[in-house]
Amino acid sequence: MRSLLLVPFVLASAAVAADLPVIPSAPIAQKKELLFSDDFQGAEPAKVWHKVVPTFSVEDGVLKGTQTRDTDVPAADGKPAVKSHAAVHGLEIPTKDSVVEVKIRFEGASMIDVEFDDRAYTGAHYGHLCRAQVRLNGVTLIDERDGGMRNDIREMGNDPTKKEERAKLLQGRSATFPAAFVPGKWYTLQVETVGDAMRVSMDGTPVGYLKSSGIAHATKSKIELGVAGKSGLFDDIKVWNAEAAK
Repeated sequence: MRSLLLVPFVLASAAVAADLPVIPSAPIAQKKELLFSDDFQGAEPAKVWHKVVPTFSVEDGVLKGTQTRDTDVPAADGKPAVKSHAAVHGLEIPTKDSVVEVKIRFEGASMIDVEFDDRAYTGAHYGHLCRAQVRLNGVTLIDERDGGMRNDIREMGNDPTKKEERAKLLQGRSATFPAAFVPGKWYTLQVETVGDAMRVSMDGTPVGYLKSSGIAHATKSKIELGVAGKSGLFDDIKVWNAEAAK
């Protein structure tokens, strides 16, 4: 396994601005049983992983994600149109409250994320529930179930006359906290979901927090790792069942 290189990062002062949620200094989740772990020491991803949107591979003991669907392809020659999409790798791990911890590294990627879905839920596009996105300049937490992926809100995006109505419905469904991360360096990302709250930390430092109803979805059946751009690396992922910290 590659050694972990810890590099200090800066949480920008704007992250504590009045229009952003206050980030709890202490964890909101208390770990219970370990549900899953993988250090990617095999020649390919373990069978418990499944492809959602290619392309992922195991190289030198880490999981590498590379976005290959990076442009829209119009329908032609009897083939359907293909929309650009981040590379996504998935796990079937049913949770309600959890702690997901994974080492990440930017190797050209523009975004790396941890996402929670429930494909059986039909109220939001593709069962999207919530996610934590990391970019080199910040961290974004999103309630998708009751936000932009909720069916009616998503449909409004196609109607310019409903722009203001849609914007009001999306208020409070996401929060972006400015930060600064270094390409080519390993960071330990931790995502806690407890009730209707999500808290994100990097190398043990809290960097984001969101409280929104969709996060409380009781059947988070899937955990997915996403990469936009070329490329993002993952290592030493662990998933714990959790309960609210006392």
